[in-house]
Amino acid sequence: MTDYAISRNPTTGEEIARYPMLTADELEKSLSRSADAFSQWRHSTMATRIAVLRQLGEQIRLREAQLSRTITLEMGKPIAQARAEVLKCANLCDWYAEHGPAMLADQPTQVADAWQRFRPLGVILAVMPWNFPLWQVLRGAVSMLLAGNTYLLKHAPNVMGSATLMAELFDATDLPAGGFNLINVDNDGVSAAIKDDRIAAVAVTGSVRAGAAIAAQAGAALKKTVLELGGSDPFIVLADADLDEAVKSAVIGRFQNTGQVCMAAKRFIVEAPVAEAFEKRFTAAVQALTMGDPLDENTFLGPMARTDLRDELHQQVEATLREGARLVLGGEKVAGQGNYYAPTILSDVTPNMTAFQQELFGPVAAIAVARDPQHALAIANDSEFGLSATVWTANEEIADRLASELEVGAVFINGNGASDPRVTIGGVKKSGYGRELSHFGVHEFCNVQTVWKNRR
Repeated sequence: MTDYAISRNPTTGEEIARYPMLTADELEKSLSRSADAFSQWRHSTMATRIAVLRQLGEQIRLREAQLSRTITLEMGKPIAQARAEVLKCANLCDWYAEHGPAMLADQPTQVADAWQRFRPLGVILAVMPWNFPLWQVLRGAVSMLLAGNTYLLKHAPNVMGSATLMAELFDATDLPAGGFNLINVDNDGVSAAIKDDRIAAVAVTGSVRAGAAIAAQAGAALKKTVLELGGSDPFIVLADADLDEAVKSAVIGRFQNTGQVCMAAKRFIVEAPVAEAFEKRFTAAVQALTMGDPLDENTFLGPMARTDLRDELHQQVEATLREGARLVLGGEKVAGQGNYYAPTILSDVTPNMTAFQQELFGPVAAIAVARDPQHALAIANDSEFGLSATVWTANEEIADRLASELEVGAVFINGNGASDPRVTIGGVKKSGYGRELSHFGVHEFCNVQTVWKNRR
């Protein structure tokens, strides 16, 4: 194993902190700690679990300023957006505290003397990304803990400060020690944990490559996985759409979190009669975005989280231009300090180009022109990904038809993409499988046990 995970400020390049990697013996102790916590937590009452969720929500609000600033310093998210993420996590705790018990109540069946109950699986290993350091973790952890599981977190190396703060939040609740447990390990450490009998299942949010590798290891050990992987979400604008509202949605959908969002608009597919008008309005709106210090409340675009990610994005832009796309805006690294990349718009993009075949994880939008709604659908589905999609049209019938035929886990009609605890999220194709949030997310890591009584 390497010695440290290093956190760097993407605005300045300065090292923030080093976090020692666990040794094999330390990993063993962490696994034992999580398993011991599960032996207690699985027998806890629902009232106890709900109390812990409410305590967690309170702790998040008490430390909102510290959490927000840490997110911004570690991965460059503009402070206003970081604060919104933190408060969203607190609201998540409150929502599950209120509605969770009904999700886990015994359910009757059509057989008079049989019912189904939801039992916890055990210790869940979660391998999580850096782009939403709190939300990505807690949207899974809260539902898993509610069901009586315990949660073992392997977070991204560049946001270990955020991970450490989350562990402190849980330590301030009545959750048994080890119920939320943090391990700082490399790929070999993850593999060792997956093989360990004390791990019951694995949740992954990350790249296709990482998800496939972890799922293969978990499958070899006959352990369930839930994967939320990459996305190249289509944003369809038909000729009858409200262009002003569509443009507003497009800017938020593509450039929020500096474009570093899995479930976000990336491929803009515009029907020919309004393609020129959309491009012109979209470009003007993107040019008006404020890029700068992410600690400034007025900043909308911050630096990208890591230098290597910025370099990879620039290579994708250059490849797409070589393939014949037209550069409308940006297309370059911003000179000077920090991992800044100019907000970029590529037009005349076709489905065979890099910007459509690969995920663009940064502030770059790719525009393609469709002849009609059916052509837009074909272009949208011409992707290995299937996370979400957006459709803008005044025709409800066409909107419903497109939604039913789009090969994605979620469709947003005439509105912004979002994640909300009241509705499930997840993908198809290479965007993964399984679901998070709502009752589906709770039940993903449950043993749905059927109980028969007095059957003769």
